Amino acid sequence: VLDGMAPYKLIISYDGSEYSGYQRQGKQKTVQLELEHALRAIGWTGSSILAAGRTDAGVHAEGQVVVFTFDWKHGVNALQAAVNANLPDDISVLSAELAEDGFHPRYDAKWRTYRYLIYCSPVRNPLLDRYAWRVWPEVAFDLMQTAALQFKGRHDFRAFGKPPRKDGRTERIVRESEWQALADQQFLYHVTANGFLYHMVRRLVAAIVLVGQSQLAISELVTAIEGQKELLPEI
Repeated sequence: VLDGMAPYKLIISYDGSEYSGYQRQGKQKTVQLELEHALRAIGWTGSSILAAGRTDAGVHAEGQVVVFTFDWKHGVNALQAAVNANLPDDISVLSAELAEDGFHPRYDAKWRTYRYLIYCSPVRNPLLDRYAWRVWPEVAFDLMQTAALQFKGRHDFRAFGKPPRKDGRTERIVRESEWQALADQQFLYHVTANGFLYHMVRRLVAAIVLVGQSQLAISELVTAIEGQKELLPEI
């Protein structure tokens, strides 16, 4: 039994289809808002929880980390169960534990990983569309893989996203950027970086798909990266 305020860390998963992203935005439906409502339902009186990142609208999470302080006297297993009992079905606390003093989920995170699934088909597949992007014409896997490799390393990604804060830095370090070919013309993109800009993953994927469809040359992609030139203003 705990006595007094203590820091707690939750690992959460969510289907972001019905949300305007993770971060609280007034009264818009966001994951943070739902989590804070669930915590207040069990007696939490804080003003805001901290998270490792701010996912965009429609983006899902398998391992989002959130931290908050709470005067909770019933143990971490009971905390997980209590929060889950007050969350909608598309958000779940996968684990709960006491956090180390001073732990910050955003600043202490060294790397973040996104996965992006696409499938090639001339017609939509309702069983895939919630979690995958349908692209057509079909793509050449080898071209996409070559394009993906161009993003590895330290680059200024201002052509592919906006910083979380106005006038913030747009340089990021990408450690992993590669595709995996699955069955039935499905392809999964893995990208790991020390941080991401708003819409950055979507824009990277969109640019790579254009290369895979031979609508954009590798040289043009490299020029966009090196020159920080807006390549996909409509995305």
